[in-house]
Amino acid sequence: MENNRNFFITIALSVLILAVWQYFYVLPRSEAQREAARVEQQRVEEQKKAAGTNPGTDTGTPAAPGAIPNAPGTDAVTPAGREQALATTTRARIDTPSLEGSINLTGARLDDLKLKHYTETVDKNSPEISLLNPAALPNGYYAEIGFVGNDKTGAVPGPETVWAVDGNATLTPTTPVTLTYSNDKGLTFERTFSVDTNYMFTVSDTVQNAGTAAVSLSNYGRVTRFDKPLVASTYVLHEGLIGFTGTEGLQEHKYASIEKDKQFTPGKSTDGWLGITDKYWAVTLVPTEKQPFQPRYAYFEDGRHRYQSDFLTDPITVDAGQSATVESEIFAGAKEVGKINAYAEDRHIKRFDLLIDWGWFHFITKPMFWLIDTLYKFFGNFGLAILATTVIVKAIFYPLANKSYASMANMKKVQPKMLEIREKYADDKMKQQQAMMELYKTEKINPLAGCWPVALQIPVFFSLYKVLYITIEMRHAPFFGWIQDLAAPDPTSLFNLFGLIPVTLPHMLMIGVWPLIMGVTMFLQMRMNPTPPDPTQAAIFTWMPVIFTFMMAGFPAGLVIYWAWNNTLSILQQGIIMKRQGAKIELWDNLVALFRKKPSPAE
Repeated sequence: MENNRNFFITIALSVLILAVWQYFYVLPRSEAQREAARVEQQRVEEQKKAAGTNPGTDTGTPAAPGAIPNAPGTDAVTPAGREQALATTTRARIDTPSLEGSINLTGARLDDLKLKHYTETVDKNSPEISLLNPAALPNGYYAEIGFVGNDKTGAVPGPETVWAVDGNATLTPTTPVTLTYSNDKGLTFERTFSVDTNYMFTVSDTVQNAGTAAVSLSNYGRVTRFDKPLVASTYVLHEGLIGFTGTEGLQEHKYASIEKDKQFTPGKSTDGWLGITDKYWAVTLVPTEKQPFQPRYAYFEDGRHRYQSDFLTDPITVDAGQSATVESEIFAGAKEVGKINAYAEDRHIKRFDLLIDWGWFHFITKPMFWLIDTLYKFFGNFGLAILATTVIVKAIFYPLANKSYASMANMKKVQPKMLEIREKYADDKMKQQQAMMELYKTEKINPLAGCWPVALQIPVFFSLYKVLYITIEMRHAPFFGWIQDLAAPDPTSLFNLFGLIPVTLPHMLMIGVWPLIMGVTMFLQMRMNPTPPDPTQAAIFTWMPVIFTFMMAGFPAGLVIYWAWNNTLSILQQGIIMKRQGAKIELWDNLVALFRKKPSPAE
């Protein structure tokens, strides 16, 4: 019975890991390669189209009355570099402890933003992450606030409006930037940009009506992106258009789904947020709470293909000789858990915490992150925090594991009686099963108790995988030695002698030190139990650690370290409990039998 149980557990784990591997690793990598080829082809075609046009002009269909105007840069892409694209317009500088970039005075939009604390790779000389880019570039990505008017309002600020700086021209946490624009209908617009020390911008627009009649106009905002991440998203997290508004609540639209649906318009709202999210970064709009607004998620194919999350408020009336102020917020930065939660609480942004995709099992994933992050603040190293988390989880489940291992030990002690029953009722499976059940009842044994230690590892394993995969705190977090990024696979490989041979290996041969350590610990843990007598089961018993070593090599190093450390603790725990129960520990005998020379048939 025990051998059969171990066999089924092994098969179940094999299927689970294979499914996880195929679903979360192989398929996304294949999709990423296809997507990279598609984007490159699109870039070449767009550059050919740009040969006879001026980048940044809008020759598309005019906006309908009361509708958000067309996005800039929809008809062409310039082959020029980022710095050249930035130099084509006048700008106000942005300089904060976390951000650097500029505000494009044409449209008064955020289209140049870099994250000071994050680089593209772990290399010290790696460039900073460029989050927002001018529309004329292939990876154009920007956030914009504007107005929609009518004949009575005259020209109102939109994507082509050129604003003037009033006073200070550098935006810092202590020095806001004020822009002004006046039209021929007596309307003066004053826009003030302010920013905190992290990633939240506040855009305050005051409309002064010096005319003789009341006017009404609507406020709009949009986050527009012309490309999408080359590293394709998986079902383990959401990347694409996102928002939380109205009665519909959370809205998530992956790039592929919005390309198919073209547009999704939920009901109007008076609070919430919307934008575009990546794995680690996001750009979102928080509309004014003074006016109801209509959110929208869309994919446009006119001119350059683009993805857009936007909102349009109900009309705002400004009487003659009066003024009105609307205020919106723009989040543009890293999805750091603490800062996202603080924005949700301090600025009363409804469910802004959902910007981080904790998944359906958030009740496990969130506490797991909290525990690891708390331990990190104590140890100063996320790797040590993961090891300590494993110990704590083991301690929490110790009573259940103790009962399970004790039951397994008792199973071993009654194996002679089980063999007698099998021999006695070899031809009558029904009586054999009844006798087995009676034996379990007499000896107070639960034959399925040994499954619990394995079953308990699955939710912990998944939640830790989720934490390592989605939280930016784990990105580029070092351990010790060669592990400089716990969220990336072990970079070493057995097949190039761990870097001694300067050769580039295919991914399947990147079997690093930690996957090997994990494989060894798994091998030793399996050898704690008797080898199954069935040859097929014995082969699975022998080769399973090798298969797992190859599969786990592509997982984040932090997860492999956890698994290896968990196996080590399980070996110690099982050994202590079995010794206490008086059951024989099979590890040494199994190792000796494995390497002992088998007698030849003649002998």
